[in-house]
Amino acid sequence: MSEALLEEFEVLESIYPTEIQRISESDIEIEAEADDIPDGAENVQVTLCVHYNDAYPDELPDLSLKHDDENITERDLDDLLTDLRRVGEENIGMAMTFTLVSHLRETLSNLVRAKIEENRRMEAEKERLALEEEEKRTRGTPVTVESFKAWKAKFDKEMASKKGREEDERLKALTPKEREEWKRSQARLSGRQLFERNKDLEDETLEEEGAVSVDISQYDRTNNEEEEGEEGLTFSDSD
Repeated sequence: MSEALLEEFEVLESIYPTEIQRISESDIEIEAEADDIPDGAENVQVTLCVHYNDAYPDELPDLSLKHDDENITERDLDDLLTDLRRVGEENIGMAMTFTLVSHLRETLSNLVRAKIEENRRMEAEKERLALEEEEKRTRGTPVTVESFKAWKAKFDKEMASKKGREEDERLKALTPKEREEWKRSQARLSGRQLFERNKDLEDETLEEEGAVSVDISQYDRTNNEEEEGEEGLTFSDSD
């Protein structure tokens, strides 16, 4: 171990007495957590693993991160490591471990704030979608000609199916004789059907024979005029 690295270890141990752990002469681990987060926010923590090579500090040490925090994803770790290596490159030639840990703590603080903001955005989006769903439920779906035709066809099909099931149930409760009588009654025409059929036959007969139809209202009006004329006659004694 170089004297410069030994001095750096001593400084780090004085700054992070409970967070640092020396693994070997060239490896240390330092726990780091966000140092500035909003009140009530859940903190995050990672462990910075540093392996110093013989050329340190003129070369970047090997850096890695480990954690058991469910709030941190693998993508978060990749972003943190990329940022740490960038800072390390900027400090080549100098003892950089303290700078790396300080930057990591600051980055973790930003990560916590970003997650809080993302959670707020997601909650707002969920609330917006819930409101839209409620409005659709209370407002209903606008009716168009196409949608009404589709609904009518579906409704008629359901009603026919329902009627068929009801008739099947009703027939099951009948005796064979009652069932035959019911079938015959269904084959008979109703009074309205008979009337409409007779009317159609009369119209067809008149058209075929060239008959002239009689306007009953004219007849009624003539009778009314005669009655009025009779009521208007008076007789005197001289007559």
